[in-house]
Amino acid sequence: MSIYMHFRQEEHEFIDQVLEWKETVIEQYAPRLTDFLDPREQEIVQSIIGSNDDVKIMLFGGAEGAERKRAFLYPSYYSPSIDDFQLKAYEITYPEKFVQIEHRQILGSLMGIGLKRSKFGDIHFHDKKVQLVIGEEVSSYVELQLQEVGRVKVSLQDIPLSELVSPEAVWEETSTTAASLRLDVMLASIYNLSRQKAQLLIGAKKVKVNWKVVEQSSFECREGDILSARGFGRSKLLTIDGKTKKDKWRVIVGKQK
Repeated sequence: MSIYMHFRQEEHEFIDQVLEWKETVIEQYAPRLTDFLDPREQEIVQSIIGSNDDVKIMLFGGAEGAERKRAFLYPSYYSPSIDDFQLKAYEITYPEKFVQIEHRQILGSLMGIGLKRSKFGDIHFHDKKVQLVIGEEVSSYVELQLQEVGRVKVSLQDIPLSELVSPEAVWEETSTTAASLRLDVMLASIYNLSRQKAQLLIGAKKVKVNWKVVEQSSFECREGDILSARGFGRSKLLTIDGKTKKDKWRVIVGKQK
């Protein structure tokens, strides 16, 4: 039975990468650290590595409840520690009495200095405090290059990982029905939009499924998928409970508060 049959076509390339990591650990009998992975990628890695006796896995993103984490794959003889994840944490200082910076602005500024999304983890907000987790290998570069967020001057203050504040995601459950499991139909049902509006959001690259932009309105959703539409928030398809008498899908949805 092929391992690929359990995953979507667009996930096959990442699966190949995970299998390559696994073989490297087995052949070299040495640990392997990945870049930051989103929750779906973490799920895939854990599924493939599983309870393998030759290769173990540990995930860590700097704080309890972190969304984006690095995976540390290691042979059975090795005893991993937090230091193996090579993480650095910073607090972003800025004139908070006069301006407020947003998640998307920080994300844009980091990408703007040429940093790949896989090289930094969660961006934490707590009141006006803003914190950032990045890979140690790019820390010197980020310290040098990240001087503005939007048009606001910022500076980075090195902090220990223990000072990171990560609010736990809370999902508010609700039920809905949908004529099909197509992405445009699901978005329309969950966010009370017209199907045309949902299709416009998808076409404008404002919709993600499992943290990846999806541009096909016909993309078929599955139980467990995380959907997000810019300006409408994030939701999770908790359960798909079959069809109603009117031949509509009955879906339990969690909306992130």
